[in-house]
Parts: sequence; structure tokens; C-alpha cells
Amino acid sequence: MNAKKSSAIFGFEELSAAIENYSGKYGEDVTDTSYFGFPVDAVLNAEKKLLSSTDKSVAYFSMEYGLAPSIYNTFQLTRPMSEKNQFFRHEVFSNNWMCDYLFKIEIDKMLDIPIYGGGLGVLAGDTIKSAADLGVSFVGIGILWNKGYFKQNFWYKHGQVPEEMQWDPYSYPGLIPLKNIVTIDTKEGPLALRLWKYYVYSYDKKFSCPLILLDSNLPQNSPHFQKLTDQLYRSDDVWWKIFQRSLLGIGGMKALRSLGYNIDCYHLNEGHAACALLEQYVSLEDKGQMEDFKNKFVFTCHTPVEAGHDKFNVSDMAKVLNKEYIDAAEMFGKATPESTQVNFTIMALNNCRHANAVAQKHGEVMRYQFPKYASKIDAITNGIHSHTWVSESFSKLFDQYHNVIGDWRKEPEALVKVKNLIRDENFRRDTFAAHQINKKNLIDIIRHWQLRDDVFTIGWARRIAGYKRPALIFHDIRKIIELAQDIGPIQIILAGKAHPNDNIGAAHIDDILDHIDELNSHKDLIKVLILENYDTFFGKLLTNSVDVWLNNPLPPFEASGTSGMKAIINGVVQMTTLDGWVVEAVNDDIGWIFGYQHSGENIGTESDLRLDEDSKALVQTLKAAMILYYETLKAGNLNVNSPWIDKMIHCVERSAFFNTQRMVKEYREKMWQIR
Repeated sequence: MNAKKSSAIFGFEELSAAIENYSGKYGEDVTDTSYFGFPVDAVLNAEKKLLSSTDKSVAYFSMEYGLAPSIYNTFQLTRPMSEKNQFFRHEVFSNNWMCDYLFKIEIDKMLDIPIYGGGLGVLAGDTIKSAADLGVSFVGIGILWNKGYFKQNFWYKHGQVPEEMQWDPYSYPGLIPLKNIVTIDTKEGPLALRLWKYYVYSYDKKFSCPLILLDSNLPQNSPHFQKLTDQLYRSDDVWWKIFQRSLLGIGGMKALRSLGYNIDCYHLNEGHAACALLEQYVSLEDKGQMEDFKNKFVFTCHTPVEAGHDKFNVSDMAKVLNKEYIDAAEMFGKATPESTQVNFTIMALNNCRHANAVAQKHGEVMRYQFPKYASKIDAITNGIHSHTWVSESFSKLFDQYHNVIGDWRKEPEALVKVKNLIRDENFRRDTFAAHQINKKNLIDIIRHWQLRDDVFTIGWARRIAGYKRPALIFHDIRKIIELAQDIGPIQIILAGKAHPNDNIGAAHIDDILDHIDELNSHKDLIKVLILENYDTFFGKLLTNSVDVWLNNPLPPFEASGTSGMKAIINGVVQMTTLDGWVVEAVNDDIGWIFGYQHSGENIGTESDLRLDEDSKALVQTLKAAMILYYETLKAGNLNVNSPWIDKMIHCVERSAFFNTQRMVKEYREKMWQIR
């Protein structure tokens, strides 16, 4: 796909000619009618739009993408897929040690393309999917992480033990290497990057958006350059961090030029991509044009957490990048003229036309944190891609009531109409039945641990970090045991990864494993399981099947959070602190809200976790929820008029707003300003 290729002549010949080793490896998977089993016309039309001088196109830069192809829009492969790309066995750690020793979870599933670490990546993947659903001319820019994030192992007394992941991009369905290679000039010499493509299709297969991935694992690079695209978020060396951000921003801009795409808006998803601004400036012969180009850049910030804002000493950056980039970085990215650091968030805020936070509460907090830019900071609340995260049983439920709900697949916002069914006894019964199908599916997958579908079941699963307080439910374990003795049994399922270098996150995993160990003598009343290697497959499984989704970050440090959004579209009620997206649903009866609530300009500190007070509040809230649950489902008999079912239906109703189709529409109007 050569630069400046005319869109009028772009067709299958150009597509196949651009693929490295097309005839030797990809000829049967990419044909003039099919792209890995999907209609090839959607690919050709996407390329024509991006090459066009009249269509308005968006380039979206993100360090990670969680595409979830094991559960949504799975491509076909005519040749055998490498065993490295299959993920059959997951271990479980529970308070029933014998089951852990004898059994594993065994599922015949494909490894998710391992280029994401958590919610930021899944949000980026959901964004590109909704852009395809809406027919937006859109290209994603990311990195081909050759060794993914990491493979997670849990050991008692050792906690999380990371292991290097191995996978094979050359036999991954839908992924193609291009002949295009771009080069970044660095202080250590030229760095070559191969471009890969992965096309993300719309739910109806009529549209697609390409994802461009940069790869340094090339023989012409020095050995340490080859490893730059090994592991996502390697943070043990500032050299690596600066190089990886340079790859995304500088390499991404060079990739777009190499492909000949005409881009009207460059969207930087987090400060990781801020080096795109440096590349734009350096590439201009007339530097005075930069003011006009700044109007093409927009920026999304995803965190109020201090560690989430990249800051690098100028002296460290000067060891990586040539002087012209360093001069631009100092000009664009210093918080103050005398500073010796470049702040990537400040760089983006200084030089992008628009900036946004990812929830209304986060917008408030971000304006407190960056008052100089308050007038520039908007808030566009995150969402989830409805088609990816809705379960089969709830899809069938919505189809069954199509006459009231309408075409929810084309317009996920139509789910708001379930409010018209809230007094319909059949719909109420069917909603609970759809949930029980999901719950039984979960129990079947982990059947060796002998969970029951009539027992109150709590789920907690997300990236493990200190402010998310993953072990809060165990803070006063005696009280939890008393609830189980007085009201009824409890089942708790957890999952999540801590960054390999996050000692605080690792300590929380140690704490959880110790509590599971402690509960061994109470396994008849309380069953607790933590699953290894949390990914999008388990994310979907857990969010659609537990009775209550527990969300207890310390306010106001959760910018948005999206796991609860995945739960509510499947009628799973919330038990949550008031933070992130939940602030916008506080009056909607989607479950229970407990604990500390933030107000005012002082956001506090992440180190003051308020464990004692919020643990007490959580216990009281659990008590109320358990009483209502066991009144709703008593001895296997459903009380169809229970307020529990009201909450389930309210959850689905609110999911109509918290979806990425609505979010992308807001981006298109407020940020990208394209039609």
C-alpha cells in the first residue's frame, strides 16, 4: 500500500500486493471475496476512504488494544493455527485446596491477540469496533507486542509470579504483515519498524476499520532494538519507556504517511502517544504551520492517578531521541520553563485542540488537577461495545421483546425501552431466567468447585491496583462469615492482574490469597475462587453471570471503570462506591452504593484507602443485598415481584447510555468534528 495511492484504483490487487509473503502464507485466507472468512469488500472500502482526499478520517493512537476476538467476530483460518495462539487451561485458587490440586479450567478457546493489559486497551478495542459499526473512516495505531503483557501464575506464599508469554503473530487469524517498513532516527542509530494490519469489522460485516501495529522485531535491528516491542508496559528501565512511547507516537505518524492515508483528526488516547506531536512538528519544513496542525490533534486522559501521567527528564529523553525532537519536547511539554522534565499529559494539553476526561466526575477531578486547562477539558463518558459484551441469553431476551425494544443491535440506545416492560410479569420472569442461564454456564465451566446457582454470588475482576482495593471484602473476614451464618451461603469469584513491577498491587494479591487460605475451614458456607490469567473471555463470563458486581475503588481515583457497564447490559446488579461512571447512575436504582463519597477540590491521596470505614459500609450493604436475594429466590421459588428484578431491569435500561456507540458519536461531534 504505497503512499499517495489513488483511492480510485485501490482494490484486491493492491491489498494482496501489500502483504509480505502473500502467496506463500496468506493467499488462501485473503482472497478477492474473503478476508479470513469475512467479506473483503468491507476492507477495500475502508482503504478507499482512508486514501481519499474528500472523506474525513480519524487516526486513533493507543498503546494497547483489547479486541476480544475469542468472543466476538472471530476470524477463520484455512491453515492450522499455532498452539501458541490457543489457551486451553487456567488454574484456580480457592478455599477448597483439593479441587485446585486435582482440576483445571479447560476451555477450547483462542488466545486473545495479546496486545492489551487492561481496561484502557479494552476501551480502545471497543472504540474501534463502534467506529466500524457507525461506518466512520477510522484507523487505529498501536504496537505488535511480540510477548504480550505477561502470563500470570498464582502461588501460595509467593503471590503473583509473572511468566513471559509466547504467541505467534504469523498464524493469528486476521493479522497480516505488510511490506511497509518505517524508520525512526535515534541517538543509537536507525530503528526499523514493520507495519502489520488487523481489520476490525462491524457487527453486520458491512464496514471495517484497519488497526496498524508497529513491530521492531526485525533482523536489520540490533538485538536490543528487536526487543523494544516485546512486552507491553515494561517499566523497569526509563530507556524502554521513552523508546516505546516514541514508537507509538513518532512511528505511528510515519506509518500513516507510509500508507498514504489522509487524516483529518489525530486522536491521542492517553499521553503515551504525545510524541506524535513531536513528529508532526519535526516533519514540517515550515514550522509556522504547526499552529494549524494543532487543530487536528485531540487528547483523551484516562486517569487521575499520579503514576498514570508520563514524566521524563530531558536528559533521559536526549539519550534516545535526536536534538530536533528534544527541542520540540522542551518547547511543547514542560510544565514550567525552568522544569527539567517533559510531562506528556501537559504536552498533549498544550498542543491539542480539545481534551476530554472519560466520565463526568473525572472531568471535574481533571479540571482540579490541571486548572490552567480547565476551559479546554470536556468530559465524554466511556462505554462498552454492546455486541461484544452482551450474553447470548440476553440477546435472545431483547430479540424476544423486539416489538417494544426495537432494533437494539443497530441502536444499542434502544435498550432504554426496557423501562416500558418493568411491570410486565413475563418480561420480569424471562429476565431472571436469562440471568440464571448465564449463571449456570459459569458454574458448569468451574463445575469441579461445586458452586450452586441458588447461592448469592459476588464477582470482582479488573486490573489489580492499590486504589481499586481488591481485598476490601476480606478486610473484616469475621463479619463476612457471620453474614453467611445468619443469612445464607456466599460465593465469591475474583480475577485480575497486577503490573509485574507494581509491588503494591502484588501485595494485594498476596493478601487475597492469604484470606482464601484462611477461609478453608469455612468452605461449606463461603466458597472463594480467584482465576488466573484474567482476559476478555473471563471478563465476559464473569460480568454476565454473577448476581452482584462488586466495584470498590477509592473515590475519586477511578476515572471511569467499564467492567460494571459490561455487567449491567446483562442485568447484573451493582454494589459500588460512588466513583467513575457510577456517579452518572446514582439515582437509577441499579444496585447499592456504599462507602466514602468525595466532594470538593481536594481529591485526597491514594495512600489513604479508608479500609476500616468502607469495610463496615460494605458489610452493611452486603447484608441488605443478601436478605433481598434470598427473599427473591427462596427454596428455588422466584418472587417475580421482588425489587431485585426491578434493579436488574434498571441496569439494562441504563446500559443504553453506557455504550461506545454513543461515546463515538460524542467524539465525532465534540472532538473529531467530522461529518
